[in-house]
Amino acid sequence: EAAGVVPIDVRIQNLKSFCESIPEEFHAPKQAEGSDDKSSDSKTNSKKEATTKDIAPSAPVVADPLDGYDGPPITALDIRVGRINKVWVHEEADKLYCEEIDVGEAEPRTIASGLRPFMSPEDMEGRMVLVLCNLKERKLAGFPSHGMVLCASNQDHTEVKLVSVPVEAKVGERVTVPGFDFEGEEGQPYAENKVGKKKVFEKLAPFLKTSEYGVPEFAGRPLLTSAGVCTSPIAEGSVA
Repeated sequence: EAAGVVPIDVRIQNLKSFCESIPEEFHAPKQAEGSDDKSSDSKTNSKKEATTKDIAPSAPVVADPLDGYDGPPITALDIRVGRINKVWVHEEADKLYCEEIDVGEAEPRTIASGLRPFMSPEDMEGRMVLVLCNLKERKLAGFPSHGMVLCASNQDHTEVKLVSVPVEAKVGERVTVPGFDFEGEEGQPYAENKVGKKKVFEKLAPFLKTSEYGVPEFAGRPLLTSAGVCTSPIAEGSVA
């Protein structure tokens, strides 16, 4: 054995003895103070983030237009399906058409409408329309008008279109609105004098609008016939 050279097995034995002499508390690396708390907080936050992501956002609450409404019921109006049989130009009024409209009564009604700036007689004749029937007869430029043809118009009233009625709707049938009883005694339309005196239509008119799809509605509820909903080509407009 060479002088000064320590055999390998002796070296290993010495190293083993040295390691065994090290106190137990130094065998594992010491964890930094507060690291457990930070790790726990991190896991908690991760769980919270995951939970937040999993929860779908709730749909926005849409207010009912009838909330707080204290005006007359929509059943006060007698809106019926009619068919325009004849249209001619009023001889003394630049904006008026004279119409003969079948609303299911013994005789057709004569009605004057200020629609000349917006459509031709050909656009109207033969059309199925909605007619507000319980208006008192009055003379417009000398012409006896008994009712009003309902139209949809945009906000600045530069575009006006007839409300379209389903082709299978019946002439003379009353238009209804979901959620209102049109059959009972309380659902009967007001008398013509009452509609005029109480300004019933004027109070209901702000709630008669077309939806984003052009459907005429009362307070967000569609105007219905036995053949389905009425329509119009004007979205988010007014109905009058």
